[in-house]
Amino acid sequence: MSSEPQQTHLLIIEDDKGRRGFILDGPKYSIGRDPNCDIRLVSQFVSRRHATLVKKTNEDGTYYYRIVDGNLKGQKSSNGLLINSRKRYKHNLQDQDEVVFGPKVSATYRLLKRDAMPTIPPEPDEFDITLISPNMVGYPEDEPLDDDLLEDEPLEDDPPKSSLADEAVSDG
Repeated sequence: MSSEPQQTHLLIIEDDKGRRGFILDGPKYSIGRDPNCDIRLVSQFVSRRHATLVKKTNEDGTYYYRIVDGNLKGQKSSNGLLINSRKRYKHNLQDQDEVVFGPKVSATYRLLKRDAMPTIPPEPDEFDITLISPNMVGYPEDEPLDDDLLEDEPLEDDPPKSSLADEAVSDG
């Protein structure tokens, strides 16, 4: 059975173009105004290569992203990065971190975790209830009838049958 939790890394950008999200699963992302950036920011107030995201691995095999101001060659952006209201050159992102690139240009990092789905069926529950849909069961009139029920004998609760001739005589 797999016990490794599932992770989804998401970067939600807000800039002059509006709000949009990016699922992160690659090893590296360039962020900036340049059309060749992996994550393009639409604003005149950000650098062409404003920041870089780098995927890093934790000891338990899960991973996280580190954001670095500028590019990986050491060239920093003009405005720098404000992460959770503090100026930073690099930062290991955590769920709900707020990154400001410039006026009206920001990103929110989200780390969504969920437990892995078991790969073997669970043990039966002693209170397991199976719900039956009406469509799963035939109607009584669709059931085959017992031959004894097809006899023309009157049932105890039925009134006695009268023939048309008896009715004609009683009317006259």
